[in-house]
Amino acid sequence: MEYKNIILSLENEIAILTINRPKALNVLNIETLKEIQSGVQDFKDNPALRVLIITGAGEKAFVAGLIFRRCWG
Repeated sequence: MEYKNIILSLENEIAILTINRPKALNVLNIETLKEIQSGVQDFKDNPALRVLIITGAGEKAFVAGLIFRRCWG
C-alpha cells in the first residue's frame, strides 16, 4: 500500500512507523488512522520484524490530537 500520511521504513528486524503530517502537528484524522492500522498490520504480517517504533515527524509535536467528525445519515 502507498501511504500519504505515514512513512513505514524497515531495517533488519526493526520497523519505524512515522506519522508524517508535521504542518498539522501530526493530528490524526480518519485517513491517517487507517494508514496506521495498515502499517501495523504490515508489521504483524512480517515474521522477520521484531520491533515497531512509532514516532512523529517534525519538531513540535508527536501527535497533537484527533479530529473526529461524525456523519449523520
